[in-house]
Amino acid sequence: MSIFTAPITLEGHGVRLEPMELEHEAALQSVAADGKLWLLYFTGVPEPENTRAYIETSLADCTKGIRRPFVVRELGSNRIIGSTSYHDIVPTARRVEIGYTFYAQSWQRTHVNTACKYLLMEHAFEKLDCTVVGWRTDILNTRSQAAIERLGAKKDGVIRRYQARRDGTARDTVMYSVTAEEWQQGIKAHMRGLLRQATSIK
Repeated sequence: MSIFTAPITLEGHGVRLEPMELEHEAALQSVAADGKLWLLYFTGVPEPENTRAYIETSLADCTKGIRRPFVVRELGSNRIIGSTSYHDIVPTARRVEIGYTFYAQSWQRTHVNTACKYLLMEHAFEKLDCTVVGWRTDILNTRSQAAIERLGAKKDGVIRRYQARRDGTARDTVMYSVTAEEWQQGIKAHMRGLLRQATSIK
């Protein structure tokens, strides 16, 4: 197991990112049920009956060295409220992407997403020595695009007809990234400012 996929817990700003395990099946089913997230055809949230298979695939990808999946715990309630991952890991390029992200509907549009992204980016750039962190999202998922852009990521471009959606239609994928230099030169401070605006936690 590489440094990129080794089990790690990241905590701060009211959330804790814990390594995903099979025992999280019921918790992730509850997360998806809050808003019936699997009905959003431009996301990859598993249906309740497919949650275990989703976790097994995530852990298999971890074993292959291409993904490190987490569950997201909100510390105030001590409840698991979402999931996220490092994925498409390219160790030779010191590159990771952040994705496979979903949160219970009741926690969307709160400080949680910014807090999780901050923890993941801080770890990637300052512990894993990454040179770039990327994101990808469906061109129809305008909410996701706005959230990524709000963090300060730059749009790299659009890959047309990159893959199929769950309804069979062809998906155009929007690619974003932040470099290590951009992180140190302003985005880290920008994100800390966003967190200060959203929560009193320092």
